Amino acid sequence: MSSSLTLPDFSSPNVLVVGDVMLDRYWHGAASRISPEAPVPVVNVNQTELCAGGAANLANNVAALGSNVHLMGLVGKDNHADELRAVLAQRGVASTLLATAQQTVTKLRVLGQQQQLLRMDFETPFLATDSEALCAAYLPMLPDYDVVVLSDYAKGSLQSAPTFIELAKAAGVRVIVDPK
Repeated sequence: MSSSLTLPDFSSPNVLVVGDVMLDRYWHGAASRISPEAPVPVVNVNQTELCAGGAANLANNVAALGSNVHLMGLVGKDNHADELRAVLAQRGVASTLLATAQQTVTKLRVLGQQQQLLRMDFETPFLATDSEALCAAYLPMLPDYDVVVLSDYAKGSLQSAPTFIELAKAAGVRVIVDPK
């Protein structure tokens, strides 16, 4: 007897994802020796990879299911923000990423022979005024969406999360909260 899984049709909901976006950077390579300077592996990097992280990864996954998705978040005025925008565009994810004085949250992972050896985080929490600006940009977008997903990784984008929820409810839009 054969059985198959059938996924529901995700093409009809318009989904607005709002939250802490990140750029995930991976450096892959072979780690075949130990450094003479310290007892750590030396990784000969031969491949780099950029991925959407945090709320951006969630938006990417929603788009992969076939939903119409739009991502909102905070980034810096830096190359990492440009790289994140490019990754999202490649995946067909529309985005509104507000530039702030802080840096774009970036995670760098170094892998040797498929084993993660090191993770470096580049981040400064966003300010309350940044979160308020995101909320102000969010309000006029609500009528176009069936559901809002708030994706909070404690980086500061959703400091005024109760306000985001209240505004969505007042607009008759369902809210899902995706905490870290």
